[in-house]
Amino acid sequence: MATRESSVREPRTGDAPVAEHAEPAQPATAAPVAEQGVEAHKAEGSTIQLDVAALGEQLMGRWAESRRASRELMRREDFHRIPTDDMHAQRERVLGQLGLLVAHGSVHRAFPKEFGGEDDHGGFIASFEELLLADPSMQIKSGVQWGLYASAILHLGTEQHHQAWLPDALDLSTPGAFAMTETGHGSDVSAVGTTATYDEASDEWVIHTPFRAAWKDYIGNAALHGKSAVVFAQLITRGVNHGVHAFYVPLRDENGDFLAGIGGEDDGLKGGLNGIDNGRLHFSQVRVPRTHLLNRYGSVDENGVYTSPITSPGRRFFTMLGTLVQGRVSLDGACVVASKLATTIAVRYGSERRQFDDGDDNEVVLLDYQRHQRRLLPRLAQTYAMSFAHEVFLEKFDGVFSGRTDTDSDREDLETLAAALKPLSTWAALDIIQEAREATGGQGFLAANRLTQLRADLDIYATFEGDNNVLLQLVAKRLLTDYSRSFAKADAGVMAHYVADQVNEAVMHRSGLRRLVQSVADFGSTARSVGYVRDTASQRQLLTDRVETMVAELAGKLRSASKLPKKDAAALFNRHQNALIETAKAHGELLQWEAFTEALEKVEHEGNRQVLTWLRDLFGLGLIEKNLAWYVIHGRLSDHRAQAITDYIDDRLLPRLRPHALELTDAFELRDEHIRADIATGQERARQEEAREYYASLRARGLAPIDEKDLLAAQKKRAV
Repeated sequence: MATRESSVREPRTGDAPVAEHAEPAQPATAAPVAEQGVEAHKAEGSTIQLDVAALGEQLMGRWAESRRASRELMRREDFHRIPTDDMHAQRERVLGQLGLLVAHGSVHRAFPKEFGGEDDHGGFIASFEELLLADPSMQIKSGVQWGLYASAILHLGTEQHHQAWLPDALDLSTPGAFAMTETGHGSDVSAVGTTATYDEASDEWVIHTPFRAAWKDYIGNAALHGKSAVVFAQLITRGVNHGVHAFYVPLRDENGDFLAGIGGEDDGLKGGLNGIDNGRLHFSQVRVPRTHLLNRYGSVDENGVYTSPITSPGRRFFTMLGTLVQGRVSLDGACVVASKLATTIAVRYGSERRQFDDGDDNEVVLLDYQRHQRRLLPRLAQTYAMSFAHEVFLEKFDGVFSGRTDTDSDREDLETLAAALKPLSTWAALDIIQEAREATGGQGFLAANRLTQLRADLDIYATFEGDNNVLLQLVAKRLLTDYSRSFAKADAGVMAHYVADQVNEAVMHRSGLRRLVQSVADFGSTARSVGYVRDTASQRQLLTDRVETMVAELAGKLRSASKLPKKDAAALFNRHQNALIETAKAHGELLQWEAFTEALEKVEHEGNRQVLTWLRDLFGLGLIEKNLAWYVIHGRLSDHRAQAITDYIDDRLLPRLRPHALELTDAFELRDEHIRADIATGQERARQEEAREYYASLRARGLAPIDEKDLLAAQKKRAV
């Protein structure tokens, strides 16, 4: 099997030739697309050279060293999932792999130096995301142990808790569980049913699950390995419920048996991630010392008196949960890694697999078909956008958690960013993996090529660490809050005028978008028609205007909510729930486009800048194309120009990008040991080359049989 030991690749069958110069000279007047033809634009794209190493460096981001160190470790076979292992074997293997991570010093980066860490929060997340390449189960179980359980002790506890429990959490002496989610309450954490009631007489907390729906459910490490848990429960003292707080609760003895009052069940076989021992936990009047309350944000003294540095119960709750936002950060990044892996497999296969004779005794490479390009190249562009957006996200996270930019507004921005990007990336990864599976045909369905298992493992990403639809509602509410602050002193008449303004032609004059809706009947070519929306400023205006208009329309519809009884206000929001989610999605997509554009501005290499510009345009125009109905209905684009966008994607961007598809995936810096898919590590290329050499040899020796159709055609010609 051929190997690929560096990001510099050898030439492959089906690759377009690469010229020595970086960019072609442009003619003074370009002919219409229909006259030039697709081949002309293929040639145009193929004259550009990419600096793959520089592109890879940019994609790796600020924490490139941490990522590469993690990837190097993930090349080892003892970290790789064995596809034929059953659930029990997977669980034991993954537990052993966590021990290997400890032995290699891979888990301490985010923790204080006194515990062997580096106080490097961004580097910790960056290295953690790369574990997915070996096995998503290992990545998520690591996240349970160090990203949730140990991090909860660190961020919600105080010095006494750190000294007592962090060392054993970090070296895996105490495998831990993060017991937040309940059967009856998943995303609505504030309503969990488990209680922690303070008993003054014994100076203890009484942890209790009063009904079945209050059982902690889907808890990693709960079924087998967890010895202790951070349990989230309603803190009740002196008859007052102070809301959800976190408590340290031992679960099992040295023999692995549950302690008195604690019970549970194994969640059993799941649709994916079966290397994690998810389970259910319940507590029957379980007692733990008062000091087991992780009391950074709320304390209770021996008399049962509650105090907190944050007086507002709502703000206190969201502050506590905000300290655990790194779970969403890492899921966003893991989905970027998974998307890079899937697109690499599909693009390599599509560049080597041949199908259907082109009429000249040659079968055509799949990626030369326009439909195949339409399936894969926009998703490649989306992967780049997600990657650049994640680096912005990670910078924001590191700034907050390192303390450099740790203000209330910074934390609020971080939480909003997490709630916006995690849904988009998790959904996108599932779509990208599925399309990659279909684009690789039956080969993609084989377990040896990883795509089916990868999708199964990532399926749950859309609903854990916050259900995607719930998170997007939080984003929309934040957008509405910011909007209302901007118009806090505006009366109803001003608001009504503003909202109406968003859907009539007046907004065009104000925003500079008026030219986008002018008549295009006099423009005969697609290139000229789309020219008014393909530049950076116009894409930004179209994408931004859609978000602002959607927010304004929602604000107008929901403006009366503040004056309504709670039940009626909830009903009003419910009637516009779908619009809330669509608005938040548009906002998240704009964030991704802006991150891509900002990354593009930093590119120095001319070839990289040109190709990334085309790729960014494919992403941006793809977003506009996806929502053409909205743009046409709201008068932002004419019918003709809407069609021109689709034509421009098909006739210009796809052919230009086609010659660079392989190099754009090479820049992901994935080695064969990371990919581990036969069809993307040389097997398919070897098959194709063998077949072509066989037929070429037959023809050269005059041994190729005559095709019956050719024989009939010759007979017919002679008869005439």
